[in-house]
Amino acid sequence: MKKFWILFALFIMPMLFYIFLISGTNNFSKLAIVTPQVNDITAFKTSDNKSLSLKGKISVVCFLGKDLLSRKTNALNLNEKIYKHFYQYKNFQMIALLPQGVATDVALLKNELGYTTNLENWHFLYGQTAELNSFYNALKSNTALDSLNYSPLSFIIDKDLNLRGRNDDEDITNGILYGYDAETVSTIHKKMVDDIKVLLAEYRRAIKEKK
Repeated sequence: MKKFWILFALFIMPMLFYIFLISGTNNFSKLAIVTPQVNDITAFKTSDNKSLSLKGKISVVCFLGKDLLSRKTNALNLNEKIYKHFYQYKNFQMIALLPQGVATDVALLKNELGYTTNLENWHFLYGQTAELNSFYNALKSNTALDSLNYSPLSFIIDKDLNLRGRNDDEDITNGILYGYDAETVSTIHKKMVDDIKVLLAEYRRAIKEKK
């Protein structure tokens, strides 16, 4: 009997622990893909006429509209709750898509956002109304931009241009959460922060498995 327990401790216990780890890997939660293969943002330009891409980046995309200074709540909330926590992660970026003609207001907003924040990965890009609507509609979120090209929703897009969200959200009838209402701090704090952490962990795990 004594030999049995020694063998159990030396061989069987490590084997059981290994099986537990393997099963944990298989059950590792991932952030749901709610819309595969959305459009890229290469048609939009920065104030100095440069283009950016969503490919290879973990991106949070928002739509601030023409009247952004009076509707800047979501930009401030995203800056405080999301950007400040994640901007130093490799390949993370915050994208604001805007209509033409608001560059002066954007400069004022950036001064406010950048007072205590490094804005190196906060990007503001401009496009025509048709381009904004085309990109937004491709997200297939069952919502639309308003007449000023504004939406309270912000979106998480992964490195492969997939829109990420939830397919089991308790607060939505069909359970599918496409975007996060950035006008309310509670939604950003309780849901979006956690979901970005899940996505980052997913990529870190994939890198470890490759190694």
